[in-house]
Amino acid sequence: MASAAILAKAAAVALTEEGMRKKAGWVLVVIFSPAIVILTLICSLAAGTSDHNVSVAQMCFHGGAISSEVPDEYRMYIEDMRDCFELLDGYITAINGMAEGGASLDETRVKAIFYALYFGADNPGSNARQEFADCFTKYETRTRTVTRTDEDGNEFEAEESYTVAVPITDLAEVYRNLDALLGSGITAEQKDNADSVYNLIRYGSTGGAGGGGIGGTDPPFVGADGFCSPIGADWREKVTSEFGYRKDPFTGKTKGHSGMDIAVPTGTSVRAALPGTVTVSKYNAGGYGYYVMIDHGGGLVTLYGHCSKLLAAVGQTVLAGDVIALSGSTGRSTGPHLHFEVWLNGERTNPRPYLP
Repeated sequence: MASAAILAKAAAVALTEEGMRKKAGWVLVVIFSPAIVILTLICSLAAGTSDHNVSVAQMCFHGGAISSEVPDEYRMYIEDMRDCFELLDGYITAINGMAEGGASLDETRVKAIFYALYFGADNPGSNARQEFADCFTKYETRTRTVTRTDEDGNEFEAEESYTVAVPITDLAEVYRNLDALLGSGITAEQKDNADSVYNLIRYGSTGGAGGGGIGGTDPPFVGADGFCSPIGADWREKVTSEFGYRKDPFTGKTKGHSGMDIAVPTGTSVRAALPGTVTVSKYNAGGYGYYVMIDHGGGLVTLYGHCSKLLAAVGQTVLAGDVIALSGSTGRSTGPHLHFEVWLNGERTNPRPYLP
């Protein structure tokens, strides 16, 4: 055990530097016991980085037996977080029961933010409240016509009011609600950590605010005709919704989808498809969130929506492969992805044939 303690201490020292942390992590995985791996990865989390303890996060979200090698202190943290998630599940279920049109909260998003804020905190259960879940929804009073029966047994129609839960799709609004609830601002680092946990549980990759969240985003992937994939060579594996008619994820109704959705972790580099001039780089609350439009000439325009950060300015000239934004989940979005559109002579068209 003495040698293990020395190894753990050496690992913790090495992990205080970002470069050493990433290099040492792979060596530890190969050489040391599960206990040392978990302990050193926890050091990474404690240091405030977004390189989360993958094992601990997965144990919190997915359940299962906790290894006997996990130190008692961290076993307690995991068990506390599982208890909190169970409470949150109850609140989420209640809220979803009040939603309409097939709408529902993204329970992974709710838990990922809670995890980023409270893992390892004293008494995190005191924060797993209805009020926390309420920060992810807004309530509307609506009216409906119902059939009632009077004292004589005669049926009649009447109007009644009822409350509907409407899930909030804009993360910026969610964080404003949480800031108001907690009485203090949530830091950018905590938001990045929450995104990393969300992407890990939802997509199996932590991503991160620095870009390159998935394999294939660097270097640019350009076809023979010069058209560059906005997110890398493996874009086909990431498509979650095609151009054309589909079931709307918010209303459940069939309607036209103006582009292609490509699931990528928040912070993935978004690249210009062709050379051109940036004509739009702004926020649209009702739909695209943060988005960029590029005019490539000849009637061809491309659009990149739901970004977390805009890196190109209106009037800027870009080349194919230039990074113009970082992907995200802003606007009318259910999770991190890039919404990609191709316009030809003012009409939206299927992006798939253009992609390399």
